[in-house]
Amino acid sequence: MTETELRPATPDDADWIVKMHGALYARDEGFDESFPALVAEIVAAFFAEHDETCESGWVAWREGQRLGCIFCVRQDDRTAKLRLFLLLPEARGLGLGRRLLAECMGFAQAKGYAGMQLWTHESHRAACALYARTGWRLLSSVKAHSFGMDVTEQHWAYEF
Repeated sequence: MTETELRPATPDDADWIVKMHGALYARDEGFDESFPALVAEIVAAFFAEHDETCESGWVAWREGQRLGCIFCVRQDDRTAKLRLFLLLPEARGLGLGRRLLAECMGFAQAKGYAGMQLWTHESHRAACALYARTGWRLLSSVKAHSFGMDVTEQHWAYEF
């Protein structure tokens, strides 16, 4: 098998990131079109405004195909925020999620953040299990109606 590369995210990745989030979350979670619209806003803001000294994104590539992505953005002076973590189904179970998460967390720590936070949904069981295995702490679970669905939103934190 060819080695998977983690490359810095570029504006050329933006359409793929939005399309894959929209398609996979619609298929797997039943999310409506408001979800890819939110992803598009996040991606556009990142590429228009991100501070390269303390924010970054990565896209996993193998054999000319994108397999996943993850982003680290500044929440405040002490806290980074993990965003847009996605793996295509065919890339799951290969350790790539752990690798992307480690890259993102390593970057945040190297940039001097004291910790990280993220927002997700309880239904993302594999991702939540990965967070728990790597030392993240569940801060809250709240029932909500988002993206046309009843969901349980979760907030997680990690301290370096």
